[in-house]
Amino acid sequence: MSREREYRVTGYRNTTKSPAERARELLAELTLEEKMAQLTCIFPFGDSFDDKEQQAEEMPYGTGQVSTLEMRRIRTLDEAAAWQRKMQETVMAQSPHHIPAIFHMEGLCGGFIQESTSFPSGIARGSGWDPKLEEKIARTVAEQEAACGITHILAPVLDISRDSRMGRQGETYGEDPALASALGAAYTRGVQTTQAGGRKPESVAKHFLGFHNSQGGIHGSQSDTPPRLLEEIYGKPFQAAITESGLKGIMPCYNSIDGEPASVSHRLLTELLRERMGFDGLAVSDYGGISNAHEVQRIGETLGETGLLAMEAGMDMEMPKAAGYGEELKEMFRSGQADMELLDRTVLRVLEAKFRMGLFEHPFAADGEELHRIFDKSEGEELSLQSARESMILLKNNGVLPLSGKIRKLAVIGPHAGCARKFFGGYTHLCMMESVYAVKSSIAGVEDSPESGRLDTEPVKGDAQPGQSGISGSAVLPDGEKVEYVPGTQIQSDETKLFDDILCLQKPGCRSLLEELKLRMPDTEILYAYGYPVAGTDESGFKEALKAVEEADVVILTLGGKHGTCSMATMGEGVDAANINLPECQDAFIRAAAAYGKLLIGVHFDGRPISSDMADRYLDAIVEAWSPAESGAQAVADVLLGVYNPGGKLPVSVAYNAGQIPVFYNHPNGSAWHQQESIGFVNYVDLPHTPRYCFGHGLSYTRFSYGDLEINKAEVEPDGEVTIRCTVENAGDRAGDEVVQLYLRDRFASMTRPVKELAGFCRIHIEPKEKIRVTFTVKADQTAFLDREMRWKVERGDIDVEIGSSSEDIRLTGEFRITQDRQINGAERTFYAGVETEATR
Repeated sequence: MSREREYRVTGYRNTTKSPAERARELLAELTLEEKMAQLTCIFPFGDSFDDKEQQAEEMPYGTGQVSTLEMRRIRTLDEAAAWQRKMQETVMAQSPHHIPAIFHMEGLCGGFIQESTSFPSGIARGSGWDPKLEEKIARTVAEQEAACGITHILAPVLDISRDSRMGRQGETYGEDPALASALGAAYTRGVQTTQAGGRKPESVAKHFLGFHNSQGGIHGSQSDTPPRLLEEIYGKPFQAAITESGLKGIMPCYNSIDGEPASVSHRLLTELLRERMGFDGLAVSDYGGISNAHEVQRIGETLGETGLLAMEAGMDMEMPKAAGYGEELKEMFRSGQADMELLDRTVLRVLEAKFRMGLFEHPFAADGEELHRIFDKSEGEELSLQSARESMILLKNNGVLPLSGKIRKLAVIGPHAGCARKFFGGYTHLCMMESVYAVKSSIAGVEDSPESGRLDTEPVKGDAQPGQSGISGSAVLPDGEKVEYVPGTQIQSDETKLFDDILCLQKPGCRSLLEELKLRMPDTEILYAYGYPVAGTDESGFKEALKAVEEADVVILTLGGKHGTCSMATMGEGVDAANINLPECQDAFIRAAAAYGKLLIGVHFDGRPISSDMADRYLDAIVEAWSPAESGAQAVADVLLGVYNPGGKLPVSVAYNAGQIPVFYNHPNGSAWHQQESIGFVNYVDLPHTPRYCFGHGLSYTRFSYGDLEINKAEVEPDGEVTIRCTVENAGDRAGDEVVQLYLRDRFASMTRPVKELAGFCRIHIEPKEKIRVTFTVKADQTAFLDREMRWKVERGDIDVEIGSSSEDIRLTGEFRITQDRQINGAERTFYAGVETEATR
């Protein structure tokens, strides 16, 4: 080895140098083959995931990333960590410079690792309105995954969701950009301030940009989103995570936007993301994103051309395997057809990230006591329970809740009551393990599992009707179990021992709601009946269930679908729906049960909110429980029994049916239910324009009164701030949580502005008769918007102030005035108000 080479090797291994310096020195030593390897990923899958020889063949020069999806199958924590160490050893042995790989894993609801904590769904956590809790959850997820050698956490999900047809609504924080900004920035901060064993994980926020504004609510379809809406609404949570928390990872969406798939859009990934928004981290493709741009959206004459377009656009790494970034693109660089400077710039970002993460010094998962110490902490379980409790929303209550301890007979009906697995939503470990046995995969970039019954199925010929599976009943699962379907639907039933065994392995102490209620109500006779499935029109279970209703004093109906993935689910990734209401069978049962005159309580589980005329008409109380994960039974029972006073608030507006979509509270002036101010009737001929339940809605077992509004300035400079205070009192006799919501409205402007926008919020716990003084600090640049030249502008004029318990339940109003116009850097603006609280007499 020459002295010059020895010096350079020493140079990039010198830990006193910055990641950028080390990356530049290492880059100078790499061959073309080594450089291209750093931009690709391997996806160990199925029985081959432990095949060292096969993986070495797939990555002769190492690799940039390793997918850890298949950790979901590994039965023990020690084996999972050992698998990572073995894979990393193989990667580094294949790399001439022993460059470690980045291992990535989903992080939305926790790791896909045995003994990891499972958390409620994104929309459930959005219902909690609690950024401090979100940051703690992120730290737990990041610490557990980093302990297993995983440093790319594919979260937070920063999509804004205005369409309940979209199967992935349950992954989001909801419809509001300020709420998503606060929660997303908190999650990012939690991940990126955590380390385990010297490894420093980074967040990969997704899906950039306008993913949920897709035509027809269809996963990955065209997104008709104009530039102003794209940046002001859909871009705001991403900008907040970049500006406030130094977000280092971005995953583009599958959609085409204004004629360009996001994965190959220079306008989105460079001009907007890097230049306007100031992002300086890694952009990694969603699974199959580049090949999807070529094969589905028909971009590029060849995959190599599509890959070049993606790299030119600003995409750094392709996952889950090389397609666009394969041999063809490598030869384009070798021949000079593609600019080597582009490749070097891209590889440099990857290497810098690896140095930043500490991978060169700490590439391997922990083991032994160090590993178990992180997973043995009870904090994760406590956080999951707290999150599940805070997510519970009391949508309706005529006084039946909380339940009295003197109930003689309680009927518990529905498919969710006796099955704890239905607490776990999409992108939980349990859900992803269930999908191994799905007849059909809906996860983008992931093939149907070899273990699934798919291999033995044949299409039904000629007699498949709309809403039926179109698949024969001849498919079989391991151990000879037959694949069953929810009657009359294409949804694969999970009512078999195979799926129960998954729960027993992953969460052996996880109780169903039925088990929890029997434990908590020993003096009450509890009658259980399945009643109806999660979808379809099947009423075969009505007779038994109605007999239980007839005998009972009070009835709990568990309602909703199966939030999960693949053919196992009624909603999830790639599982969209034209009908956002309860299944016909469940509405029919509510109507039938109401005839008995008993007290009826509905508890709804799903990734989209409950929407049902029958529920509104006949149920005495409705609890929105979403997908509450491993502590779901305890959290729901705590609310039903009054041990915990629900304080969750809707993070979305709830449409009456899909024909009303999109319906959202922060619509522009002169639209939605404000349209009639200019022309037209107040409502549709068959529906209101207003939502079934408004954004921010949620009841309590106590009452909160608002007063003492104080705005410290009548006028504020465009670079100034105003302090807004109010007092909230618990006027009831139970302790409870209230989410105090601050809304602003630009009264008149040079562009059409929203009728109101959430500007700040605070979840507070208040004891009976206690008063809390809440102080919001609003900076004038929170009101900024894009002017006619697409420049960020704080505009002079009057700003209306509203404070309330929901977007429609406004208790206090005021105003202030911004004195003059000012152009600002939008990347440096404020995204939501600061807040402080203090107890007062």
